[in-house]
Amino acid sequence: MAARLLYDCSLITGTSGGLGEEFSHQLAPHCRRMVLVARREEVLRQLEARLRTDNPGLEVAIFPVDLARAAERRKLIDQVTGTEWAPNLLVNNAGMGDYGEFTTAHWGKVQQMLDLNMAATTHLTHGFLPDMLRSGQGAVLNVSSLASLLPIPDFAVYAASKAYLTSFSEALRLELREHEIPVLAVCPGPVHTNFGETAERQGASLESPSREWFFVPREEVVLDALVALQLDRARSYPGLKVALLAAGLSILPMAAIRYLMSYRPRSVSEDDS
Repeated sequence: MAARLLYDCSLITGTSGGLGEEFSHQLAPHCRRMVLVARREEVLRQLEARLRTDNPGLEVAIFPVDLARAAERRKLIDQVTGTEWAPNLLVNNAGMGDYGEFTTAHWGKVQQMLDLNMAATTHLTHGFLPDMLRSGQGAVLNVSSLASLLPIPDFAVYAASKAYLTSFSEALRLELREHEIPVLAVCPGPVHTNFGETAERQGASLESPSREWFFVPREEVVLDALVALQLDRARSYPGLKVALLAAGLSILPMAAIRYLMSYRPRSVSEDDS
């Protein structure tokens, strides 16, 4: 990114670790203000302190919010909208997964995943876009996944929720083109974050040699995403291997994808562990 101020205020969700934390560090030198959103207040305060130390003059506001709850999302939107903290860059990063057979999933976790991966992103975007339109400037970055391109057994709901997010981003990009507000879907492959700790169930591990081969450092994922946003690209597939895989998938017929997915290594069920 160019060493100049790009955003008056950035709002980033899921900043308690992983990509959200990395987005905050890489964006901080390019913002006047930054809004950090996550559930854990203590972690947010620690991140706020580091950002202020590393970026003198940066104003930071923290909002401990459970984005899976509609009432808390509405409160966040109401508190920020129409103020100097209204974002002209919205980074919808918060999300979660659940790895294992759909029939053995705990419905509460599935519902939380749907609310966080789809409803939260849609709700916040709907809430903050009017301010961007009124000001005539803004950008939306949605963290989706390479999984959005595939029907993945044992990851069925997660992949489907990310497919929604990628499609939503593409359609919104077309709607906002005349307003010159870019929308980017970031579709990373595997990244070393705390995502796996939340997604894994007892007896079902996400780790595999093939996944490790596609891992991309989170620093590279975020930098690639921010460069893609500046270049007004529709999607970002960080990492050469992931980009090549995405290109290959885009030309495969669904029948071939179904065949490949039918031979994908499956999770170990709890009964077999």
